[in-house]
Amino acid sequence: MTLTRRALLATAAAFTALPAFAEQPRWFSETGPAIGGYDPVAYFDENGPVKGSEEFTSEYDGGVFHFANALNKAAFDEDPATYAPQYGGYCAYAVSRGYTASTDPEAWSIHEGKLYLNFSKSVRALWATNKRGNIEAADKNWPSVLTAS
Repeated sequence: MTLTRRALLATAAAFTALPAFAEQPRWFSETGPAIGGYDPVAYFDENGPVKGSEEFTSEYDGGVFHFANALNKAAFDEDPATYAPQYGGYCAYAVSRGYTASTDPEAWSIHEGKLYLNFSKSVRALWATNKRGNIEAADKNWPSVLTAS
């Protein structure tokens, strides 16, 4: 995907307009379970977002996760750190820049065995232009961005 200068500027403008919130939860969720109720294992095993069910639920590191089936729940329960999204499921690009932003379940990628979510597909493309550098910056900012003012 090629990003136009206009798309990059619009994305940058959208992020600079986002307010910072103090004391954000550890796991991104607009309401309800972590990562909007999407099954984190499905990103690995089904190559994309699949909505989880309340029937298959696990708790991990203060978050409640839903799964599409018992097999995905069992895989997560066995090794949650492998499947849980990085940076609490907040936008990986935003965290690399020192703040948090919501995520679109369709704007995801797996890099070196880890799941990263982004605000939008255009932000995911921007993040992907320097994955290693963005991950290093986000690692330094996480989790302090949750209490940034």
